[in-house]
Amino acid sequence: MTDYKTLIDAETWAFIEKTNSYYPPDTIDYTITQQREIYDRMCREFFAGYPRGVTAETSAIAASGHSIPIRIYRNATPNRAAMVLYVHGGGFILGGLDSHDDVCAELCARTGFEVVSVDYRLAPEHLHPAAFDDALSAFEWAAQTYDCPVVLCGDSAGGNLCAAVAHATRGHARRPIGQVLIYPGLGGDRSKGSYVTHAEAPMLTMRDLEFYKHIRTGGADRTGDVTLSPLADADFANLPPTVLITAECDPLSSDGEAYRDRVVAADGRAWWHEEPGLVHGYLRARNMVGRARASFSRIVDAVSTLGRGDWTW
Repeated sequence: MTDYKTLIDAETWAFIEKTNSYYPPDTIDYTITQQREIYDRMCREFFAGYPRGVTAETSAIAASGHSIPIRIYRNATPNRAAMVLYVHGGGFILGGLDSHDDVCAELCARTGFEVVSVDYRLAPEHLHPAAFDDALSAFEWAAQTYDCPVVLCGDSAGGNLCAAVAHATRGHARRPIGQVLIYPGLGGDRSKGSYVTHAEAPMLTMRDLEFYKHIRTGGADRTGDVTLSPLADADFANLPPTVLITAECDPLSSDGEAYRDRVVAADGRAWWHEEPGLVHGYLRARNMVGRARASFSRIVDAVSTLGRGDWTW
């Protein structure tokens, strides 16, 4: 058994307890509507506001048969070297423009880049590949709309969608200049690594992961589908420079290591960093936990570096 009492510090435990007070560990046993209400309330409780100088505009982009809501964040002193396409987490069933609103605003404030957050369609109303299709449409819109390079950035489910887009757009004339994947689920081997050692981690368990996978696909077997599981790809060549930042106490952490290894083996650029003692979802802890604050600075620096077209790892 993993001893989380020694791995996780007091600040992080306080964050876990605060999260659990709004979003109990058994939330996946509720209806989807209830889960969304619980998640949205929790996100409101953690909302940190916008930094000075950041404004946001909510809009939409046209896709085939529907529109995709987006929110565009702008800095009073803009850095036009790149723009960021942000794809939010939430297990493919939760979240939207409001759940990661302050994260995107802070990313905009600290990089100077315009940040566009994507409100992709959620399961179970919209099964895979709906979320992927929307993320890809948003990338294509960004590549056409902006005359600067696009950096992909996403957490958890959003990290999965960013990676899937990166794999799908390798032949694109305006393919992404880089991707920053924050505790992503990439479809790794669930029989080993963190999937086993952290199967019962605080904030995310293997039971949660099985639930999210099943509800995203409607229970269909999608083995080998790269748009669902980027690690299923046989070809890791020509991917954008990739930074993966994972949490030690998270069943998904090994996916970051596995993805890094595959990119590097294909002569690409990838760097993986596992944050000691942190848990899945720690972005919401960046204003109350020192380790999470330091990690968010690492994420900001990675987005800035990739947006400049640099590689410093």
